[in-house]
Amino acid sequence: MAIQRTFSILKPDATRRNLTGAINARFEENGLRIVAQKRIHMTRAQAEKFYEVHSERPFFGELVDFMISEPVVVQVLEGENAVAKNREIMGATNPADADEGTIRKDFALSIGENSVHGSDSDENAAIEIKHFFKDEEIVG
Repeated sequence: MAIQRTFSILKPDATRRNLTGAINARFEENGLRIVAQKRIHMTRAQAEKFYEVHSERPFFGELVDFMISEPVVVQVLEGENAVAKNREIMGATNPADADEGTIRKDFALSIGENSVHGSDSDENAAIEIKHFFKDEEIVG
């Protein structure tokens, strides 16, 4: 398998509850390296641009409001088959459907406050990484 990079966000519900270290430990324990990371308070413009694929959906406004409500941690993860590995570690979007031991099963408060975001494909990972990081900030 090839070494890949993927994008992750620790969402406001996770940073508010001081879960950054616990969630990052899950990534590292499962073979992913954090090769770039920063804590930011996302602007409305950043959130709207990042989630523009959902702009026609009824939950778009609520999602944007949530993502700008408190700081988030944006990061680049690297490892073998990183996109799929990250999605496995995160668990299903709805924590009620997530497998035991996944981040969302263990930490999410609801389907909306589900603690983490992860890229769903190699192509989207590259786009999402560029949204928040310059090449020189990725130092793994």
